[in-house]
Amino acid sequence: MEYLVESNRAVAGDTVPHQISAEGKHVIVIGGGDTGADCIGTAHRQGALSVTNLAIGIQPPTARAEDQPWPMTPTLFEVSAAHEEGGERMYLASTVEFRPNEAGEVRALRVAETEYVDGRRVPKSGTEREIPADLVLIALGFTGPEQAPLAEQLGARFTNRGAVERDGDYQTTTPGVFAAGDAGRGQSLIVWAIAEGRAAAARVDAYLMGSTELPFPVRPSDVAIGLQPA
Repeated sequence: MEYLVESNRAVAGDTVPHQISAEGKHVIVIGGGDTGADCIGTAHRQGALSVTNLAIGIQPPTARAEDQPWPMTPTLFEVSAAHEEGGERMYLASTVEFRPNEAGEVRALRVAETEYVDGRRVPKSGTEREIPADLVLIALGFTGPEQAPLAEQLGARFTNRGAVERDGDYQTTTPGVFAAGDAGRGQSLIVWAIAEGRAAAARVDAYLMGSTELPFPVRPSDVAIGLQPA
C-alpha cells in the first residue's frame, strides 16, 4: 500500500521524498488479487526491468467449473489491463526466503511449488529455486484474525476456516463479545464489512439495552447470491 499511495501522490504532482520506484529493477509482486494487479501496472509504468507475479494457489479455470453452477459467482482466470501490459504470472508459488546481498538488500526470492498437506498449502520440498529481485511488493489478501490473543484473552473459538466463531447475532462464543467483518466472515469486500458492522451494532445495542431500533441489514450467514430477508 505504501508503494501505491506514494505513486498516486507523485502522479498528482506532490513531492514524495525517497519514493519507492521500480525503475530499472527486477520486481516481484506477491499476491494475485486486485492490489497485486495495481502493483504490476505501476511497476511497468515506472520502467521495471521485469515483473513477476506470484500466487500461492492454482490458476483458476477460464470457464465456469461444474461445482460453481449459475447463479453462483464462479472463480475464473482474470486478465486485467495491468496483466496485458506484460510480466509473468506464476501459480502454485510459495515464498520460502528473501535472499540478501552483502549490503542487506534483497537480491532474490527463493520460491517453491505449493502442495496441499492436510488441507494446508505448504512449500514442496526439493522444488526450491531463486528468482532475481531488486524490489518485492507484498500484496497478500487477508488470511484471518490473529488467533492467539483472542483465544488466550477472550477464550474465543474459531471455525475450520480460521474465522471467529459466532452465532446469528454476531456474538462470539464469549458472552458480550461480538465479531463483524473479515474477522468473522473471512476475506471479503468492504461493503460486507460495512453492512455487518451496522448489523452487529444493532445486536450490541439489543444486548446492552434489551431492545433496539437500529437496522439489521445482513445476517452472518448471508451470501452474495440469494440473500436471506432481513
